[in-house]
Amino acid sequence: MPDPVRFRIGFAPEVVDHLGVISRKYHRLIERAIDEQLTDAPEQRTRNRKPLDQPAPFGSTWELRCGPGNCFRVFYEVDHAEHTVWVLAIGIKVRERLLIGGEEFGP
Repeated sequence: MPDPVRFRIGFAPEVVDHLGVISRKYHRLIERAIDEQLTDAPEQRTRNRKPLDQPAPFGSTWELRCGPGNCFRVFYEVDHAEHTVWVLAIGIKVRERLLIGGEEFGP
């Protein structure tokens, strides 16, 4: 049986700004969740990974939830041709509000 394809992780330049408003103590936790959840089968639906209805923040097609109380959201898309997962945005969910880079997104 062949080994499953492992995906590389790429980050949009804006993600640096998004992380800038998140406490540094959570950066490693978010990085670990991205590495563990998105390098193998990033389009497999799980309890914390789901496809998004469009339009979605930053044109993303998938969302990963992680952190204490699943308060962090990682928005991404998958490029099968390049075997790369592109992280397009990272935000914080506070009740019904989604904050990305300090700005509120949502309906």
